[in-house]
Amino acid sequence: MPSGVCSADRVRNFLSGSRSIGDIDRGVTEISTRVCVVPVAIDREGRVLLVKMARNRGVFPGQWALPGGGVEPGERILDALAREVREELGIELASAEPLLFKDAVVEKVRADGSRTTMHAVFLVYRCVPGSYAITINEEFSEYGWFDRTQLAAIELPEMTAETLRSAGLL
Repeated sequence: MPSGVCSADRVRNFLSGSRSIGDIDRGVTEISTRVCVVPVAIDREGRVLLVKMARNRGVFPGQWALPGGGVEPGERILDALAREVREELGIELASAEPLLFKDAVVEKVRADGSRTTMHAVFLVYRCVPGSYAITINEEFSEYGWFDRTQLAAIELPEMTAETLRSAGLL
């Protein structure tokens, strides 16, 4: 089974509340699971929005990646997606449709420099922005719209590249 693809047993375990991640645990037997929403924003020319993570925080510090973040307790998934886009990019979405889901064990650097290992379940959505007046927050140092050729030419974290390949964008 390809890396990051959930088996039926792992999905059942996740949904039943089990937090053990078995054979991909990297030496950690119990870690927290976080559900995350990830917008793959595509503009009128078919370009993908990427953000460059701040050097001192995030899952991919100092690297180009997709925006997104965690679903808060009790929050509906589409509400979380809209909130994350609003908080991180300063825009509203015109539309969002489910694209894929995947999971991974990731290490996140927090703003205070501490590091946390977590099992992240990524719900990835193909999104059309309601506007293109992007205003990034402090989590990012810059943003850009990238066409297929540009995406292939920049160094991306493997998880981001895999997501874009799965979406047919790379």
